[in-house]
Amino acid sequence: MSHENVIATVPAASSGNGTPKKSKNRNGRKGGGGGLTVNRRHTQPGVNPLDTIEWERRTASITGEKGEVIFEQKDVEVPKFWSQLATNVVVSKYFRGHIGTPERETSVRQLISRVADTIAAWGREQGYFATEADADAFHDELVYALVHQKASFNSPVWFNVGTDTGGAKPQASACFINSVEDNMDSILRLAAIEAKLFKGGSGTGTNFSTIRSSKEPLSGGGTASGPVSFMKGFDAFAGVIKSGG
Repeated sequence: MSHENVIATVPAASSGNGTPKKSKNRNGRKGGGGGLTVNRRHTQPGVNPLDTIEWERRTASITGEKGEVIFEQKDVEVPKFWSQLATNVVVSKYFRGHIGTPERETSVRQLISRVADTIAAWGREQGYFATEADADAFHDELVYALVHQKASFNSPVWFNVGTDTGGAKPQASACFINSVEDNMDSILRLAAIEAKLFKGGSGTGTNFSTIRSSKEPLSGGGTASGPVSFMKGFDAFAGVIKSGG
């Protein structure tokens, strides 16, 4: 890969014998050379990428099969080059807050800034960047990629990152893999774990191979319910939990 195509690099510091040595940043994390250096490809220092494009006001609306309005938010600000489909999906699914309240997001500017500002701030706090200029470059390049639809995060990031008001760490992973043991306590505990993951906007998968089949006997008499019966219960429970809170 040529240097022109590299956006972020971690320079390795020499130990004196020609081999890279590990250094520690201010957070104590080991790294080679003190943090990421970020090369600008689409942005300029001191220029917000959101100020370099045209914006317009639209109505985001989603209708059902019979034409009934399922969702509508008027006067939302979106990039002029975004499709109406992109507008409808982003506004209905990812804008934070209840419609009609001051907390409700009304612009894609707010959405992208909420996420990009928070991630860049975490990087600064945890010593990921070599310099403040590299942190700024990372932030601006990320904003550019998001607003120009060159890249996008999974749903939990849009749901949760930057919404913290009480110090809780946001759930930002899209999928979790869980395990379960062949006893009732473990099975019910899994139901509670999955419910919390669904509430945060994530999905989950579980290895049910430990659960006895419906043809195997129980120690107290009778036969086991089998993994499929519990799967049906988990599916039903998941169906009543709204993704993203």
